[in-house]
Amino acid sequence: MAGHSEKEIKELIKKMTLEEKCGLLSGADYWHTKTVERLGIPHIMVSDGPHGLRKQNLEKEGSSANESIKAICFPAACATASSFDRSVLQKLGDTLAKECQQQDVSTILGPAVNIKRSPLCGRNFEYISEDPYLAGELAASYINSVQAHHVGTSIKHFALNNQEYRRLTASSNCDERTMREIYLTAFEKAVKQSQPATIMHSYNLINHSYTGESKWLLTDVLRTEWGYKGVVMSDWGAVNDRVKGLIAGEDLEMPSSRGINDKKVLEAIKKNPELEKHLDETCERLLRWIYSYVDNREPGEFDFAKHHDIARELEEESIVLLKNEGVLPLKNNGTIAVIGEFANKPRIQGGGSSHINTSTVVSPLTAFKNAGIAFEYAQGYCIDKTEQEDAELVKQAVALAQNSSAVVFFAGLPDSYESEGYDRTHLNLPPVQNKLIDQIAKVNGTVIIVLQNGSPVLMPWAKKVRAIVEAYLGGEAVGEAVVNVLTGKVNPSGKLAETFPLRLEDTPAYLSFSKNKHDVDYGEGIFVGYRYYDSRNMDVAYPFGYGLSYTTFEYSDISVSKNSFSDDDAITVSVSIKNTGAVAGKEVVQMYIQDKTETAIRPVKELKGFEKVLLAPGQAKTVTFTVNKRSLAWYNTDIHQWYAASGEYDILIGASSRDIRLEKQITFTTHVNLLQEITPNTTAGDLMADERTKDIIKAFLDKNQQQNKEADSAEKEAITDKMNEEMLDSTPLRALHMMGFNLAEEDFTQLMANLKEAIK
Repeated sequence: MAGHSEKEIKELIKKMTLEEKCGLLSGADYWHTKTVERLGIPHIMVSDGPHGLRKQNLEKEGSSANESIKAICFPAACATASSFDRSVLQKLGDTLAKECQQQDVSTILGPAVNIKRSPLCGRNFEYISEDPYLAGELAASYINSVQAHHVGTSIKHFALNNQEYRRLTASSNCDERTMREIYLTAFEKAVKQSQPATIMHSYNLINHSYTGESKWLLTDVLRTEWGYKGVVMSDWGAVNDRVKGLIAGEDLEMPSSRGINDKKVLEAIKKNPELEKHLDETCERLLRWIYSYVDNREPGEFDFAKHHDIARELEEESIVLLKNEGVLPLKNNGTIAVIGEFANKPRIQGGGSSHINTSTVVSPLTAFKNAGIAFEYAQGYCIDKTEQEDAELVKQAVALAQNSSAVVFFAGLPDSYESEGYDRTHLNLPPVQNKLIDQIAKVNGTVIIVLQNGSPVLMPWAKKVRAIVEAYLGGEAVGEAVVNVLTGKVNPSGKLAETFPLRLEDTPAYLSFSKNKHDVDYGEGIFVGYRYYDSRNMDVAYPFGYGLSYTTFEYSDISVSKNSFSDDDAITVSVSIKNTGAVAGKEVVQMYIQDKTETAIRPVKELKGFEKVLLAPGQAKTVTFTVNKRSLAWYNTDIHQWYAASGEYDILIGASSRDIRLEKQITFTTHVNLLQEITPNTTAGDLMADERTKDIIKAFLDKNQQQNKEADSAEKEAITDKMNEEMLDSTPLRALHMMGFNLAEEDFTQLMANLKEAIK
């Protein structure tokens, strides 16, 4: 089918009545856009995601908006993010796009890239990371692979939707630098690297303005600054004022408003015809989106068996080995006890809009049996009874553990502990599980814990067990993937995409998260996740980027293509990685940047590159990274742009944020000037720091300094040279007389004129 050109789309809009154009502004129902039958404009369907196809079952009469078809449940983002592997997200996106085409779904509603500001957020299981660079890179890979099949994505939730409590009415109050560096970066990377077909704006307000009504967010930043060309749709029920939304850049309201808000826009345009230009721009974006799918239909593929195997492969790449005191891989030379109801009924995904209706879940018990591994099973606890233990189940589990050579204990969070719609109140596992682990550790010295959870948990028993495996919410094939890792068929290679703290009270947003009904104050600023813990040198349970392997890796030979560069340039960083163990394995090489210029308050390090590399025993490979100005930069709100100061920066190469193996210092030179204007309140220190004004202010100070008699010893003790230096640095021009300088009016006027001329 020939695609609709831009000219044809504009012609269609000219033929539409005002009523027809307004009708396109909202959905026809819960999942479809509207048709314009008179002009042959079709509708398209969207579906929830992003780790499976949650398409409404339209063939079943009377089905609800939440009743979906049978589909493959892939690992949730909490798991796939831990792969630290762009190819994992590419494979996931490619597979989902084929399923969408086969099921006639135009757009899958994902990925979700909201930053994990606090581990308490109830929806963290479907968010990618606490780090915006990692979230943006993985999201862009996912989007590009989905959209290669002409299926759209909807990156969400734009923006600062970092808690579930009062998410429809609370205001996320945040300074612009923090927004730019932490909460908008993942969206920016995705827009610039992959141009998602749609962006879903969030429910919440930002600094007391609804995101769907923010011209600054939806037009000035998203479209004008970042160059976004696609559709902005609302989260389901997120529209507050449809007319304001249209003006701000909100294109599509979902779900259907039953024509109520369409009519409000129609009436507003009749009163103010100038608004129709916004309507035409919106209709153009909507039709471009609709026809990009309709004009490019493919047969697609929905092979349940094949895609189930892909789900297993993705989870195998994502499992994180947190602890191993030589007990893994499992040795099949004794009696293995498998304990915990999660071994029989694994938790494979989170609750809410991303919940996939799957019929093929392979439990760890089934996977152990299929692998031919001898074991005995005890339930130990009931998943849904989190507070009250079953004495008989406990007795059976402890007895089995006592008579076994090793215990594999499956623990995790039940559905009631984390879900869309509400936040967690603590980081604990259910008390019955913690207590049972303690009891089993007393009677068996080889306890292996397998965790099934969507976000960090506290592990009071960590020192009492021999191994800990973080499986996260691993999708329908989690049992097979876990058993393959436990037995060594797969060498674990996942790394934590979030920090596991020792205490809830240690978390950066502890004092403000979900504490206020109306205002959410982002008081921790840019210090989110490892940026906070590492800058404070605070002990954590497991750091960002951490994960063990069944082999070992040696880092060596760091080099850079050149030692210095400037604004429009870049350098290449190379490092050698060698597998020094006995089995093949994958290592995630991480590059962090440390700013040594002390120009601004910054974290001690920030992730700016990562690559996953497969190595055979004894094999070495060279991993390369590119470092440019943006890699070094912070967002300067005085000049409203990304700024990297001239000076020294350290390139840090490591296996986690706390395991830095190699360092290399580079020098950067900028031609961007921070000094934008000269006023009487401009400080002498700022003038001395700017090459354009340095000589002028120095000459003036040298000429006009009062010739005071030599100070006596008491005065020298009171006012040291260091004090004078610091005071001069922060003294505005108008107050130089306080530092002992003569300020004749005519000389001061001439100084101001000379300085202003110098910065033109």
